[in-house]
Amino acid sequence: MNAFASITAPLDAATLALVEERARERGITGAEFAAEAIREAVERDDVFAAAIRAEVDEADAQIERGEFYTQEQIEAWLEDRKHSRR
Repeated sequence: MNAFASITAPLDAATLALVEERARERGITGAEFAAEAIREAVERDDVFAAAIRAEVDEADAQIERGEFYTQEQIEAWLEDRKHSRR
């Protein structure tokens, strides 16, 4: 069984009223609503972070395959062009 812990977060009156209203509509407490919202936010953050990691990995693979250039490669190319135009 999971042990429960509590956190305290300051909320302005309008936000607290919205939390309590939504919780009441669902037949749960404000604390239960907040816990569910935090859990869902963490899950969304995990999905987002995984997507970013996958995109960075794909970009690295594309650079390795020569499909894109790194910042350093572009800077070197620009520097070469600058010197060749003199």
